[in-house]
Amino acid sequence: MEFVYRRKINYYETDKMGVVHHSNYIRFLEEARMMWMEAAGLPMNELEALGYTIPTLEVNCKYKYHVTSSDVIIIKPIITEYNGFRITLTYIITDEKTGNIVTEAYTKHCFTDAHLKPVNMKKHNAKIHEVFEKISDSN
Repeated sequence: MEFVYRRKINYYETDKMGVVHHSNYIRFLEEARMMWMEAAGLPMNELEALGYTIPTLEVNCKYKYHVTSSDVIIIKPIITEYNGFRITLTYIITDEKTGNIVTEAYTKHCFTDAHLKPVNMKKHNAKIHEVFEKISDSN
C-alpha cells in the first residue's frame, strides 16, 4: 500500500536559525505512522481497544537537507520488516517544492498486550496480522 503523508511546517517547530528543530522529526514520523495505520484500516485507538500497543524500540534519523516554516514535507512510510512480533518502517521525507530528500529515517516497534507483554500477531489476532502482511507485501 503506497501511502503519502503531507504536512505543512509550523513556525513554532523551527529553531533560532529558522529551520525545523531536529527533535520534531520524531513527531512527524509518528504522525505519518498513525495516519498510515488509519488508512490501512488499523487506527491505533481501535488496536488499543483490543488490548494491543505498539511501542517504539528504536528511532534513527539521518538529516540531509533543511526545511523552514510554511514549507510542506512529504513523508512516505514503508514496512521493511514484519514478522508478527516486530515491525520496522523506513521513511523518506522530501520537500514538496524542491523534491530534496530532507530526512531518511527508520523506526522499530514490537507488538504488546495491555500489560506490555510481547505478543505475536500471527497467533493473537489473525485479522491484524493479515493487514500487516498485505501492507508488507505491497511495498
